[in-house]
Amino acid sequence: MKFDYPEDEIAARFHHRLTAIHPFPNGNGRHARLMTDILLVHLLRQQRFSWGSGNLVSAGDCRQQYISALRAADRHDYGLLLAFARS
Repeated sequence: MKFDYPEDEIAARFHHRLTAIHPFPNGNGRHARLMTDILLVHLLRQQRFSWGSGNLVSAGDCRQQYISALRAADRHDYGLLLAFARS
């Protein structure tokens, strides 16, 4: 299958859009990360993201980096999100 973007960028864009929809009062990030990992593994045949290899639920550096990466993606800059997702 040929895509317009690399598989990781497809997944990062999907994740960003899913968090923007914000379908739940709580747990939107967890839901979006789970769905993105399912997309990566089962449809794109890639390894799942590591999502910064830290705790994204509690306030801290890892969560702040994640939020900063999502805000950069709001400005159409997916570089930070791509880097964070595989770090």
